[in-house]
Amino acid sequence: MRTFLCTLALLVLGLLLIAAGSEPEEAPAAFDNASNGFADTAAHQVDLGIFDGVEVISDGLGPIYNAQSCRECHQSPQSGGLSQVTELRVGHRDHKGKFVNPSVPIANGTVVIAGRSLINDRAICPNGSFPDQEIQERVPETENIRTLRTSLNLLGDGFVEAVPDATLNEIATRQCRETKGRICGKAISVPVLEAPGKYGIGRFGWKAQHASLLSFSADAYLNEMGITSRLQPDEVTSLCDSVKDPEDKTGDDGLADIDHFARFMRATKAPPRDTKLAETDDAKKGSELFDSVGCARCHVRTMQTVPAGTQINGGAFTVPIALGAKTFHPFGDFLLHDVGTGDGIAIPVEEHYGKLYREMQPKYELTANRMRTPPLWGVRTRSRLMHDGTSLTFTDAILRHRGEASVERLKFIALKDRSKQQLLTFLRSL
Repeated sequence: MRTFLCTLALLVLGLLLIAAGSEPEEAPAAFDNASNGFADTAAHQVDLGIFDGVEVISDGLGPIYNAQSCRECHQSPQSGGLSQVTELRVGHRDHKGKFVNPSVPIANGTVVIAGRSLINDRAICPNGSFPDQEIQERVPETENIRTLRTSLNLLGDGFVEAVPDATLNEIATRQCRETKGRICGKAISVPVLEAPGKYGIGRFGWKAQHASLLSFSADAYLNEMGITSRLQPDEVTSLCDSVKDPEDKTGDDGLADIDHFARFMRATKAPPRDTKLAETDDAKKGSELFDSVGCARCHVRTMQTVPAGTQINGGAFTVPIALGAKTFHPFGDFLLHDVGTGDGIAIPVEEHYGKLYREMQPKYELTANRMRTPPLWGVRTRSRLMHDGTSLTFTDAILRHRGEASVERLKFIALKDRSKQQLLTFLRSL
């Protein structure tokens, strides 16, 4: 009997320890360029150096591109942060009202680039080797949908990647139920490039077009810097290209640049609050107003990652202890909403998506007038707001909200001046 009780006691103690160990803990948050534990200090510094590295033509830069390094677009207040840098997107609608990507002539009209809404602002030609080759993209007159998009913050995105798809679907369902259909975030299924045939709920990019940070890295390397990789092996144009594809080669450590980019982002800490300002009475009252006005319905305060050991991204990534069972505070839902500021650009649905092509096409078309809710963590470091960067104050940004957020906008307008300032103080603390 004593043996049985001892065994039972040990079993209960073990279960308690397991339960205690599985309790979520706060994700580390700081602007200190240090790892969150996903990578050791030496590896993180290597990844930082590659993230900051400047690409040149011999590396495969271009032929058309926007930037020469990741840091060019993700730099404030440290590498991986946001910036004022924008990219240009264009397109038009056909006679049925469906969004169509532009056909962009280059090389004096002898070559046409199609199938992408991005217009690259820079090109490597003409140069010494190709003095007569003109390949700079320009917006065709036919493309009357035109928009700029600011560069997004990447800090803390390892925690965002580890949020279960079910959580994002549940948030969307709850929003729709609680508002009787007035606010319904859209969670869209997107391909995971490193797991062919697998899909996940998108959460990265202004259209939530990627679910995986490795997929996001490969996409940006090709479209922003013009460098091909094993996941994006095809050039946008072969004109002036003198480097064999894929240009992103595996190094002696077994990793290509896109792997270093993904590891760097996964190891970054979350953007921290301005703790001094957050503790003021005005910021605390503003926090309450943020909820009562309804901002927190889409700018969701808190999320939790999956337990360590969980496989995500179609089984291509196993969440480690550093990212597993972590609570973080993004003030965003990573869903697509129509708040009257949609840029009209839809995510393209490609034939190689396979059997889901027909099913996904209508939902992807819905992305045209929807943007991903920008997470507000770290927003105090941004001077230009909203997707296009044209709102220069928090008040400007709030007053641009229409559509799904019309009621919340009117509630803000109805606040007394003191209350408005308290809510804005809260925003400045994020």
